[in-house]
Amino acid sequence: MNPDAQNLWRAPRWALAILLAVLGMLGPFSIDTYLPAFSGIAQSLGATPVQMQQTLSAYLFGFAFMSLFHGAISDSLGRRPVVLWGLAAFTLASAGCALSQSIGQLVFFRAMQGLSTGAGIVVARAVVRDMFAPTQAQKVMSQITIYFGVAPAIAPIIGGWLFVNLGWHSIFWFLTAVGVALWIANFKLLPETLHITHRQPFNTRNLLQGYWQLGMDPRFLLLALASGVPFNGMFLYVLSAPVFLGQHLGLAPTQFFWFFVLSIGGIMAGAWVSGRMAGKLAPKQQIRYGFFIMLLIAIINLAANMLFKANVTWALFPIAIFSFGWAMMVPVVTLLVLDLHPERRGMASSLQAFIASMANGLVAGVIAPLIMHSTVLMAAVSLAMMCVGLIAWVYVHRRWPDIGRTVAPALF
Repeated sequence: MNPDAQNLWRAPRWALAILLAVLGMLGPFSIDTYLPAFSGIAQSLGATPVQMQQTLSAYLFGFAFMSLFHGAISDSLGRRPVVLWGLAAFTLASAGCALSQSIGQLVFFRAMQGLSTGAGIVVARAVVRDMFAPTQAQKVMSQITIYFGVAPAIAPIIGGWLFVNLGWHSIFWFLTAVGVALWIANFKLLPETLHITHRQPFNTRNLLQGYWQLGMDPRFLLLALASGVPFNGMFLYVLSAPVFLGQHLGLAPTQFFWFFVLSIGGIMAGAWVSGRMAGKLAPKQQIRYGFFIMLLIAIINLAANMLFKANVTWALFPIAIFSFGWAMMVPVVTLLVLDLHPERRGMASSLQAFIASMANGLVAGVIAPLIMHSTVLMAAVSLAMMCVGLIAWVYVHRRWPDIGRTVAPALF
């Protein structure tokens, strides 16, 4: 924690949470805004469904690759420069998407978006721990998740409206404008939160030592799996939204927002509960509750899809409840990850994002195209993703029982 934290941000805590959440919203905005236009983009560019799916996987793999470096660079050069340069690159890449005249060009610029977008969410996590002690950090992380949830709820509404009225190019021009606005806001408001005495040397040897230290720590890897892989139990449906919502449930592009409103509502509610539990319930207990909810609803969802034909009257609610369970436990797991090696919080945030993004990219580029034709397979894979995270957490719980056992005091 920065010893000068109280002097860096004198506005209310929730105001900093909003600023950091808006940074993190670039990720879901970059995905959810253009999903309603999938069919229109494919028709305009003469692209196949598989090629369109690659615009998602290119973005996600780009995000995953550069996530390895955003946090590590911010540990050396500071949080603020990484955020500003990342926003500038995202803005240019969004303009490139808007100007694309072929599917190849669109895939390229989507990859460029992915390479730059991670700076926001990766560095935002490190900023939280720079500024707040554990209990307060959990509350802020939960607030960020709540505010962050607004973005993907409104993104498909905006994307659907822009696509229907102005064409698919306007969606990426909109993202360009978002990038400009965020760069200006962060240039004026975001302080440098990494204390000068906490900076790491910026050289290859130090970076490799850091990656080796974290990569060889089984606690870090298992906690990263516990937080990142279960997310795909919900994200699978986001990635398959054009087929799941359009074909299986018979919704028009302008009606996709119902799925996102319910799912993000679940995330926001779960994050709110997590914030209320901060300082009152041991982190380990919160994580247990979150996994129990996800396991139970994933089993119910699979059984329902096996017994009945998916229908809009019920098929969206299990995903929303799953999202609730995930959001209730993920702020806690994220803070446990960041505190394993306090001197390398930026790098830890990077590697955590990298592991999650590789899973996201695998689901987007390989798994989703193979199973999106069947709601039963989607429900089964959602359950399997959750089980990967659950097994990782159970192993941590048994091998290192002290992790997450105590309630952290509110020091700031």
